Amino acid sequence: MGNIPNDLIELHLTSCTSLSARSLRTLSCFRHSLVSLSLFGCTNVFFHRARVPLACGEDEDEDEEDQLPRHTLASDFTFQGFGRLRLLNVGGLAAEVDVETLLKPLPALTSLDLSAVHLPRPAFLAQWRDRLGSLVLYNVDLSEELIRTVVRLNHLRHLDISRESQRSSKFKMTRKILTAVVQGLGNLLSLDISGHIMLDNCTVPHFEEAMGRPSMEPCKSSIYPFQELKRPLQFLGLYNTTLCNVTHIPAYKVTGSKNEDQVLNAIEAYREYRPELAHRAINQLFDIARIQHCNQLLRALQLVIGALKCHKYDKSIQVTGSAALFYLTNTEYRNDQSVRLRREVIEVVLNGMEQYQEVTVQRNCCLTLCNFNIPEELEFQYHRVNMLLLKILEPARQDESIQRIAVHLCNALVCQVDNDHKEAVGKMGFVKTMLNLIQKKLQDRMCDQVMEFSWSALWNITDETPDNCQMFLNCSGMDLFLECLQEFPDKQELHRNMLGLLGNVAEVKALRPQLLTSQFITVFSNLLDSKADGIEVSYNACGVLSHIMYDGPEVWALGEPDRVQVMDKMWDAIQSWDVSSRRNINYRSFEPILRLLPQSISPVSQHWATWALYNLVSVYPNKYCPLLVKEGGIGLLEKVLELESSQRETKDMARKVMEQCENFKEDPMDTSR
Repeated sequence: MGNIPNDLIELHLTSCTSLSARSLRTLSCFRHSLVSLSLFGCTNVFFHRARVPLACGEDEDEDEEDQLPRHTLASDFTFQGFGRLRLLNVGGLAAEVDVETLLKPLPALTSLDLSAVHLPRPAFLAQWRDRLGSLVLYNVDLSEELIRTVVRLNHLRHLDISRESQRSSKFKMTRKILTAVVQGLGNLLSLDISGHIMLDNCTVPHFEEAMGRPSMEPCKSSIYPFQELKRPLQFLGLYNTTLCNVTHIPAYKVTGSKNEDQVLNAIEAYREYRPELAHRAINQLFDIARIQHCNQLLRALQLVIGALKCHKYDKSIQVTGSAALFYLTNTEYRNDQSVRLRREVIEVVLNGMEQYQEVTVQRNCCLTLCNFNIPEELEFQYHRVNMLLLKILEPARQDESIQRIAVHLCNALVCQVDNDHKEAVGKMGFVKTMLNLIQKKLQDRMCDQVMEFSWSALWNITDETPDNCQMFLNCSGMDLFLECLQEFPDKQELHRNMLGLLGNVAEVKALRPQLLTSQFITVFSNLLDSKADGIEVSYNACGVLSHIMYDGPEVWALGEPDRVQVMDKMWDAIQSWDVSSRRNINYRSFEPILRLLPQSISPVSQHWATWALYNLVSVYPNKYCPLLVKEGGIGLLEKVLELESSQRETKDMARKVMEQCENFKEDPMDTSR
């Protein structure tokens, strides 16, 4: 431990179970300077470590600790010389350690935490009668002797004699004991008696205490012993007791389960050292957010975030905390949350997904992410969130609900983002992962949301992204397309998603030769007659063929089907569509359509492109008229009118597109359309 300063004042270690008695040598180096020391949960620090077999080449006499049998108590350490030590936490100290002997050399302590420590002879605590200001005896077995000793520590300002659970205690908290505590400890500001069985004689009759508004004045206290307090307590722990339900409690901050304020106080008080209690309180907050209404949203979120960060590997905290976050970030509460706070939630959710592979945690985290605007709010963690979702989807068999939510998120993340993002996600294995999911669903002969979302995600990630289109072909995507068509002939949404994706592939000139086979062209040609999902499947099949036809007759090296016959079928399909059809499609750019306009190689491709533009600018003028003008579409439509090869119907439609855009420019504020 080379460069540690020899004037260390504070050292806080929590649950460092790997530390052994060897660490105590280093600790002794700071005996002249240490003022505050916490060894909470360091259960092995007063024991010598078990002997570890030596690695090849190590010296046999390296350390005497390695020569001792397993779990040997260290007898050579003493707190002698730690003269400046004032605050000490040895919570969780093993029963084999003689706590009285260990602490005897520390007469100047002002704060002592003995949580869960065995105290067979509690009278030794009296040595700090004139010094001790804070004493924590959480989960310590109370006895009359211990209580008698404690009430003599008249300088105490904070006393904690709480328990995790009533079940594990034989001790009953009586009116007499509480009265003794209040009378003996006149300086008390903070008291925790959570988890104790309370005898009924502690409280005033219900009809009496229900009178008047809730009061913190000790003289009005519903709890008899607290009527003797000189002033209200700063803190009173009543969690998991019946006392938290009374009306008049003389304390500024109370832990309990009666209302939201008590529950939040409990999370705040117990989240660091008592995850077992924090977990219970977060569970109650979950119910408040789910069934009632959370009034202290900001505080609630910050406390849950803090608990999740503090207990990354505690399953119960991660499960209840992630569930609470889902309800605390939903639409009802969204307006009260800042960008910074929502980002903090996202980060802690991603931490949970990263560090805890438990099914419930993963599901809760994925559901919570669905409460955010995707992709906008997740963009600052874009790479990380995609990596985590793909990792969730990796296993051959996954929990059905998690799979569905994760695929939905993947789809939303690649929708409406720039091409750089799509390429980066493609390189992470996105295309392969989606195709694997499709393959599994095919094996199960199941067309469900996972199947449809997977094809939709592939449609989005291949949009204007040639590298991802190439990956789709390289990973046998076309084989899966044909198998899905054959296995699920009546699944309209599936067909639409698949054809949309193939439209993206067909836009890439270098990849079109791979689509130009008798089998594929026959399939596309047959789908021109499809009435699935309105015109969408027929429209997308025609789009794929339009790009292939645009490459000219010289590349058509097929015997069957005949190129002219396919083109005639395309004309017939276009003529059958209703130009006022509302669409299930979203164009970010018209560039792939516009390139089909100023050409005479394939008039039917030109006609499909013109029909597509007329439909979109007619039905959605506010969105698509500005886009068409911005991308130079008007000039290209004028060329359509100039070309002799352009069909009369195509020219008529081109004029209508231009008129539509002209009218839109003249009256851009018209919102009736």
